[in-house]
Amino acid sequence: MKKSVKVSLKVLGSILLLVIIIGLGGWWYLKNTFLDYEDDYAENKSIHEITVDGYSFLDRNGNGELDIYEDARRSTSERVEDLLSQMTIEEKIHLLKGSGMASGAGMGEPGEGIPGAVGTIVPTPRLGIPTVYLSDGPAGLRIEPKREGETKTYYCTAFPIGTLLASTWNTELVQRVGRAMGNEALEYGLDVILGPGANIHRHPLCGRNFEYYSEDPVLTGDIGAAMVNGIEANGVGTSLKHFVANNQETNRNYNDAIVSDRAMREIYLRGFEIVVKKSQPWTIMSSYNLVNGTYTIESRDLLTDILRTDWGFEGLVMSDWFGGQDAVVQVSAGNDLLEPGTKRQWNALLDGYEDGSLSTEVIDTSVKRILSLIINSKKWENYQYGNEPDLEAHAAITRESASEGMILLKNENTLPLDNSMNIALLGVTSFDFIAGGTGSGDVNEAYTISLEQGLKNAGFEINSVSQNLYQKHRTSNLEQFEKPEGISAMFNPYNPPQISYNKEQLDDIVNSADLAVITIGRNSGEGGDRAEKDDFLLTAEEQDMITQTCEVFHNANKKVVVVLNIGGVIETASWKAKPDAILLAWQGGQEGGNSVADILNGSVNPSGKLPMTFPVNLNDHASNANFPEGGEPMSMMSFISGNKTKSDEEKVKDIDYTIYEEGIYVGYRHFDKSGLEVSYPFGYGLSYTSFDFNNFQVVPENDSVKISVAVTNTGDKAGKEVVEIYSSKSNTQIDRPIFELKAFGKTNLLNPGEQQILTISFRISDLAYWDEQIGGWKIEPGVYQINAGTSSRDIKLKQEILL
Repeated sequence: MKKSVKVSLKVLGSILLLVIIIGLGGWWYLKNTFLDYEDDYAENKSIHEITVDGYSFLDRNGNGELDIYEDARRSTSERVEDLLSQMTIEEKIHLLKGSGMASGAGMGEPGEGIPGAVGTIVPTPRLGIPTVYLSDGPAGLRIEPKREGETKTYYCTAFPIGTLLASTWNTELVQRVGRAMGNEALEYGLDVILGPGANIHRHPLCGRNFEYYSEDPVLTGDIGAAMVNGIEANGVGTSLKHFVANNQETNRNYNDAIVSDRAMREIYLRGFEIVVKKSQPWTIMSSYNLVNGTYTIESRDLLTDILRTDWGFEGLVMSDWFGGQDAVVQVSAGNDLLEPGTKRQWNALLDGYEDGSLSTEVIDTSVKRILSLIINSKKWENYQYGNEPDLEAHAAITRESASEGMILLKNENTLPLDNSMNIALLGVTSFDFIAGGTGSGDVNEAYTISLEQGLKNAGFEINSVSQNLYQKHRTSNLEQFEKPEGISAMFNPYNPPQISYNKEQLDDIVNSADLAVITIGRNSGEGGDRAEKDDFLLTAEEQDMITQTCEVFHNANKKVVVVLNIGGVIETASWKAKPDAILLAWQGGQEGGNSVADILNGSVNPSGKLPMTFPVNLNDHASNANFPEGGEPMSMMSFISGNKTKSDEEKVKDIDYTIYEEGIYVGYRHFDKSGLEVSYPFGYGLSYTSFDFNNFQVVPENDSVKISVAVTNTGDKAGKEVVEIYSSKSNTQIDRPIFELKAFGKTNLLNPGEQQILTISFRISDLAYWDEQIGGWKIEPGVYQINAGTSSRDIKLKQEILL
């Protein structure tokens, strides 16, 4: 017995020692591979002003003289060349990588860095080059709201998700959202916001679709450009991402997207191209994945030939976090900045310079791009940020933009509601509203207005029976209602259990309520794709809740409204006939509940339009034949693990490689070409009023097609309308879509009987297709139809032009 105990203790001791060794080894690996504390490059905080010719300048290098790079009267290029000439080769190479996760995020001494910032451009203290801070931010900044030793808070506004903003079809409004977001970055000392996202909704189940705008590249590009212009108006940069074809989260670091040249140019690159040409973002973020066998981060064709030579991009390219395999190849391809920066990359770059594989010319080219950003930043001006953004004003723009992007899918004489009504809220999400997605697209906001609170704020009475049922349900499932925060949400999705209502409970509710509101919620995010079962499709409990509630309330001559608090497309065809009204609320940020209430009570007339198609069946999407089965979140190890080299025989379809077999036929392009029935078409959305289009004029002039259309409010409520311009060519000799969006415009708020003439234009070159035989754009001669409509399947007016 004693011998057995001794053996057991020995085994236990060995296991414990092994755990310690593994732990220490793991820490050594992380520290030496991923964490890079910039002790030797601490920022120079002793920069002084000097006066020259009556002007004040910052003496950054402390020599008491005005160097060219310190002279704000000089051009950026002159200042960059001068600064570059004074840098050592080590300083140059050091600038090509960030300072590591720890120092960038303010994980060092209290008061150092910006807690929650995810990366930096490193300082060069000898020359007075400051640290530049990068923050996640597609829907608002993601920094830590509380700091050690301080009572002050640093909350940021949770703005609506990207898909909702695209649903506004209102570039002016989106630009205002960008201005507010950029102001928060400026006031909190952040220099570059890592967003917006411009990837295409190739498939409804991509986990990050909520960050992206649309299945259409023109809508994506115009909304993305508006966001970039709004943010950068503050002197704060953006990082347009993820370049390119990052259309699934499953195995995102190693997935190879096999895409035709035509589909790349017309669909996946097109949105990025529009943003670059209309807004010149300060930076672009390369994606993790491969395209046609080459990592995007290592593709000179993508990062230099297309992005810079073809499009004229002037900014820098940075990697996604820990992206790519070969630092030297990445920089040589045109990926200037490696984030968050690791010691392994630092050593590789130094070795590359020593052995000649990383030339001085390549180093200087990338360093000049980085220096241009730094010199144009507010940080270079020594801007004294106050940590006091106007969060109240930003909440107001959030509420306004959220309500404008919500889409009325159905309304049978139900909405708007009288706010004296007693509303029965059904479904967990009615009380636990979802502000946005998870991962880097999440925000640490101060509050989120639930639908319950929003309706109360609007004066509605919340039914106490349904309210008490929710409270009992939550109390009995407390652990499952604990929300993971920040990065933890990537690996531990929040999915509280749904309430199941029996007939007796619904009878009690209907006896004291005037109307029922059922909320269906869905959440997703970085690191994993969605699943068809119990995600795209409603769960059995949700189907039963809709069916039974509609039956009970309709038997009592009372109505039912369904609110969709979702970040991506779900199936609607099987149940949409049952409720009296359906409002697609998306995820409206921290003011989402108030925004929904504004729609329901008629304070705001809905004017949102779908930026994607809602199919009848998931399999109706052509891309569904080549998309992974989702549902599993990313693991921490897969997030930071090294290259998973596999032989061709070992590679798994849709995991290791994905064939974009559908080509250019993504979204409505596919549905319209195939003549498939859809639940709701691209561009669709109802209003509380009606509109008429007339006096449609289309005139080719020089290199553009100029369009005007008169829009009249023919109903009895003030409202806004979107005019969608599609091109078509009935006698084409080219395989092309039936309709393609080319431009759009949105009216002001029109009173009943009021008319507005919208003027819209697009370039004649936008009618070209990518000819793979010549490797270039080509316009097919002949007659084109220019169509004005309210969806891809509701064309109101058309004119022909001859090219």
